[in-house]
Amino acid sequence: MTLNRKNIQVFVIHLLLWSFFYGLFLFPFFFQLRQIPPDLPLRLVIVIVFFYANYFILVPMILLKKKTVSYILICLILIVATGLISNLGFDPGPRTPPNVRMDRFVPPENRHTALFFVNILNLSAPFFVSAFLRVYLEWKKNEDIRKKVENEKVTSELQFLKTQLNPHFLFNSLNAIYSLAVKNSNITSEAIISLSELMRYMLYEADKEMVPLAKELEYIKNYVQLQRLRLSDSANVNLRISGDDRGKQIPPLLFISFIENAFKYGTDYEGKTYVGVNFLIEEESISFRVENKIGSHKKNDKSSGVGLENIKNRLKLLFPDSHNLVITDNGKNYIVDLSLYSL
Repeated sequence: MTLNRKNIQVFVIHLLLWSFFYGLFLFPFFFQLRQIPPDLPLRLVIVIVFFYANYFILVPMILLKKKTVSYILICLILIVATGLISNLGFDPGPRTPPNVRMDRFVPPENRHTALFFVNILNLSAPFFVSAFLRVYLEWKKNEDIRKKVENEKVTSELQFLKTQLNPHFLFNSLNAIYSLAVKNSNITSEAIISLSELMRYMLYEADKEMVPLAKELEYIKNYVQLQRLRLSDSANVNLRISGDDRGKQIPPLLFISFIENAFKYGTDYEGKTYVGVNFLIEEESISFRVENKIGSHKKNDKSSGVGLENIKNRLKLLFPDSHNLVITDNGKNYIVDLSLYSL
């Protein structure tokens, strides 16, 4: 463990807590001028050992691994065994040490049992306190990580928007629109509208936490349409959407990275692009599939790997137990299957 400022603070806090606890525990003996039990230091050492064994070993290695039954059994065994050992050598007769104070209330024949349960209570306390403290700290750490990932998500999305609005993409789109205008094509105005809607969505919608699924799909349609305009052969570019998108919300820009990569790597040596994008929208789920033939552009494993990890982390954050992502690369085709549930 690195001795940094944070670790020193934790050490000081633990030291102060134990000092306060021991002072509180010993106060009645000093205040009432009672004799301190000779075995008290040993019992306090046992409490410390139990506390930190649970804190550093049992909780992180068993309880936080979701082995709750095993954790409870181990704790019970340790507590009961130590309670029984603590009873060994205890004299239940009338000469019971004054600190035990059982001679007034408990008959001699029952003092072993009474002391056993007292030991059980004393030994249970460090387990409960240390387990609660460690679980809380783990939760706090995970919450800090979640917030950090959330902030990184926003940053990565903004960076992604900058990438989507890079001059190369924008100039290609404008050149395609210019070519249509020169030819007096009747779809020039449609292309201009597609580009403007694409930019409007990225500038004004993509920074929201959730957007209507219909808007996200419209953005994808505009993106695919502009890609078709810039491609020399887009006959094999297909976008199919089936199902009812009304009333559904989705985090923005969740699918576009996969689609963008498909267009980036789906063009063969003859300039033909093979990309298929499919959405199946059901009552409580969305199935998304994008497939491209692996073309002339070789994948940059480093950059595409980082992007893929970012998407996986975002899916884990947004849909921790309600998504399934399968990526298939057989050397000829690259296929992404993503299913989102409980929408």
